[in-house]
Amino acid sequence: MELTHIEHIGIAVKDLQKAIDYYENVLGVHCYAIEEVKEQKVRTAFFKVGQTKIELLESTDAEGPVGKFIEKKGEGIHHMAFAVQHIDKALEEVESKGIRLIDKETRKGAEGLDIAFLHPKSTFGVLTEFCEKKAGKE
Repeated sequence: MELTHIEHIGIAVKDLQKAIDYYENVLGVHCYAIEEVKEQKVRTAFFKVGQTKIELLESTDAEGPVGKFIEKKGEGIHHMAFAVQHIDKALEEVESKGIRLIDKETRKGAEGLDIAFLHPKSTFGVLTEFCEKKAGKE
């Protein structure tokens, strides 16, 4: 398995528009996309800083994963996402090394990526996401 780059850092926020305003008006970075991922019960906003993206995550349902995260831990860094090639093989490899998976199969994420999460109890407390952009997807 080869991690090709940090795909994005996910940050849980209570109010997406207030967070967008901070990133744009204080830090001076432009929000290039806002998207709802209904299956994950979130609205996302993306910024690019160099080669890395920042993904803001606002829960659309208090019982969704981000809603529960904010209730338990408050706003802040939610996950670190790594780009991989052959995500299915990457999942098999880390599982064979004793890493607990949240997703044994990929699911659809924002920006059309195939994604899967590793459990933070196996990754030193960091919710880790693998992402793969399938050929032909922009």
